[in-house]
Amino acid sequence: MFLHKIDEELSLKLVDLKDSEEMFQLVDTSRDHLKEWLGWLDFTNKVDDTKEFIQGCMRSYAENKSMNTVILYKGKMVGTAGYNSINWSNKTAYIGYWLHQDYQGRGIMTRVAKALTDYAFEYHKLNKVDIRAAKENKKSRSIPERLGFVEEGTIRQAEWLYDHYVDHVVYGMLYEEWKLKK
Repeated sequence: MFLHKIDEELSLKLVDLKDSEEMFQLVDTSRDHLKEWLGWLDFTNKVDDTKEFIQGCMRSYAENKSMNTVILYKGKMVGTAGYNSINWSNKTAYIGYWLHQDYQGRGIMTRVAKALTDYAFEYHKLNKVDIRAAKENKKSRSIPERLGFVEEGTIRQAEWLYDHYVDHVVYGMLYEEWKLKK
């Protein structure tokens, strides 16, 4: 079982079926907040939906295609983060994340994204890490900006969110850039 301690407060743990109920409750209690930027909320209406998601994550991890973790803050689940996909041919990982509204503003996601970036380069020996966020999602975009990722461009109408399209801003960090920041 993957467990990565970031610091005294934060750890990342590979998602597991035992997390289904707690993860569903976390999503459900933050539904209105998360719905602004995440398009999958309407498909997560019961614990079984979360179980299906976790089973897919576990399958994808076993196939070495992704790595989805729960964020533990002082031992409590507060969100998820990980590599939504890993492209081994191009040596690239794509980080995705969300955090319960009650835990924002504490630097949690910045530390998590940094840890995932470090892990991608140190452990997986990847060449590039990408983070994508909706153009208007200033909080999410501030994370790669704070970590020194390079804004690479905008993908127009990249995602359908319930009743409208949103553009995505793409941020990237190359191994050689990361090495200079160490």
